[in-house]
Amino acid sequence: MLLNLVIGLHLIVCLLLILFVLLHAGRGGGLSEMFGGGGGAGGLGGSTVAEKNLDRMTIATALVFTATTFALAFMMKG
Repeated sequence: MLLNLVIGLHLIVCLLLILFVLLHAGRGGGLSEMFGGGGGAGGLGGSTVAEKNLDRMTIATALVFTATTFALAFMMKG
């Protein structure tokens, strides 16, 4: 029962992590330019609030992904 719950959570977290990584900026403007924001003239500074929040959500999702991966590994081993 617990194993099924962890597997389900792991699958959801996997999909969210893929989504968040794809929303990040590559060589272009990323999330801000995708929705018409960013002026393109920005030099060094200036990540938008949305990009900072996306960073935080990506880190949190990656930590949950790591935890569920280790949990599944320990459950399968024992």
